[in-house]
Amino acid sequence: MTVPTGRRERKKAATRQKIADTALRLFLERGYDEVGIRDVAAEADVAVTTLFSHFASKEALVFEQDDNFEQRLTQAVTGRAPHEPLIPALRHEIHALVRHCTADSAAPIWRMIDASPALREYEESMRLRHAESLATALADAPDLPQTATACRTIARFVIDAYALAREAADPQAALDEIFRMIEAAWEVTCPTPGP
Repeated sequence: MTVPTGRRERKKAATRQKIADTALRLFLERGYDEVGIRDVAAEADVAVTTLFSHFASKEALVFEQDDNFEQRLTQAVTGRAPHEPLIPALRHEIHALVRHCTADSAAPIWRMIDASPALREYEESMRLRHAESLATALADAPDLPQTATACRTIARFVIDAYALAREAADPQAALDEIFRMIEAAWEVTCPTPGP
């Protein structure tokens, strides 16, 4: 995520973060289903309309880093140096994201998500959207001459790697194993240069 440069942008970012932090604190203290949007707005000292100008839904308050996650993944594709291998770049980004979400401080949040059907459903739709964005970035990259199907498949594998590693007893070992399979799948789709 880019750092806001102007005063107005910084103020908006600070308000957004205050709302997200307040919501998460209330959800963890009282339970996700026990806290309403009005409760969050009142506690954050903002109008409900202000809350909705920053977050489209109650679920989005829990996944406030959603846009950042998506940008980081697509940037791993579009920000590569010419001829830099794709899969290691994606693996590096997924590793950083998994490390963040498996920190001890994240455990209560994931327990809350796992306990809520609404949050699990939102997370699943978010993962599908991330996979589509990543697939589009892969398909648009001029140095990656794969088919749309190959791009969508690899994108899904990468997004699923994040979810599987996050849930694994040893996330690093899980990522190593999963990315070996992703690398092999990607190599199968690469056209072989002629003699």
